[in-house]
Amino acid sequence: MQFEQYYQQVRRKQKTDALMWSGMFMLLYLLSGHFAEFSLRQIINNAPSLFDYIYDTIPDLSWQHLFAGRDESGHAVPGSLIYWGYRLHIQLPLLWETLNVAMAATLVSSVVAIVLAFLCASNGYAPAPVRVGVRSFVAFLRTMPELAWAVMFVMAFGVGTFPGFVALTLHSIGSLTKLFYESIEAISDKPVRGLTSCGSSPIQRVRFAFWPQVKPTVLSFVFLRFEVNFRSSTILGLVGAGGIGQELMTNISLGRNDQVSITLMLIIIVVGIIDSLSGVLRKKVISGGA
Repeated sequence: MQFEQYYQQVRRKQKTDALMWSGMFMLLYLLSGHFAEFSLRQIINNAPSLFDYIYDTIPDLSWQHLFAGRDESGHAVPGSLIYWGYRLHIQLPLLWETLNVAMAATLVSSVVAIVLAFLCASNGYAPAPVRVGVRSFVAFLRTMPELAWAVMFVMAFGVGTFPGFVALTLHSIGSLTKLFYESIEAISDKPVRGLTSCGSSPIQRVRFAFWPQVKPTVLSFVFLRFEVNFRSSTILGLVGAGGIGQELMTNISLGRNDQVSITLMLIIIVVGIIDSLSGVLRKKVISGGA
């Protein structure tokens, strides 16, 4: 009998808490929507315009001429795949450029971040002032969005891939350092204490006690960051930071709707490939296969 009363009391409390939190969530949702000027009616009214633009980006392909080559004058036949992809010789190198920028930014930021992470970790060997200073520095780096960094460096260095590379690298250092030092702080201290009792140096403890425990997590974060950097580098091209994003912005500005669709298709294909490969690599690393 007492158990039944206790059970009913717990159930009532759970229901009350659920209603209270649901009400608070709904209130916050409505308030945020109000201040953000969110309007469901406006979205519904303007939805046809969005679908009209999407329809305009669909290439005018003809099944009869889909695989046709060029005519006698050397021009691509309208309605063919060649006619649709007449800018592939420009887009593919830009896509490769974007991929290289993302890869370079990820590699550089990962190396710097792992060093800074050991200086930030509370169970590391850096003095408290150094730890606080480095944490503040990396917090500033990740607080600034990539777009803000990119705009600043485009104004300083001009249009090109270098501003995009620096912007991605700085933001990635801030983000990865936080993820890395939180992983370091979560490790078991038993191997560390064991090596300490044997008279090992701090570098030896980092190498044989810290690193084996955080390696799978660190590599997983690196792969994930590479995916994020590729997507971000595509967006940075919209502000002049080079790559395929700049081609996308040019096509949108000039009204080349068919080229907007093929550019987006190329980006989606590459993102899908990167997601698949990095997902496989992450699983191997986490399971100890790498």
